[in-house]
Amino acid sequence: MTDATTTVAELKKLVDDFVAERDWERFHDPKNLAASIAIEAAELMEHFQWLRSEELSAVRDDPEAMQAISEELADIAAFTLSFASTMGIDLSSSLQAKMKKNALKYPAEDFRGRFR
Repeated sequence: MTDATTTVAELKKLVDDFVAERDWERFHDPKNLAASIAIEAAELMEHFQWLRSEELSAVRDDPEAMQAISEELADIAAFTLSFASTMGIDLSSSLQAKMKKNALKYPAEDFRGRFR
């Protein structure tokens, strides 16, 4: 599977099948999944805690660090996909709608190269 060839539906099925095979649906309620997303996001942040901006590029050159970071990101994605399935949210249309809303809120001509 690669980003270029895998659909969101395929990823959702991958996660849903994993959860179903273990009979974990009862644990995957919206509250627990939302908490799990936040917990995994905090674990991702831990890899960057105390690093200075000029040290960040070295992280990409460290295969062990990149593996750990990749796994944390995969955990976040898995819980996000499970949350979307549990709540009946079409992630693709939700993301597209949110990006349209963000484009109106932050017009490129006013925000190019700046965050305020």
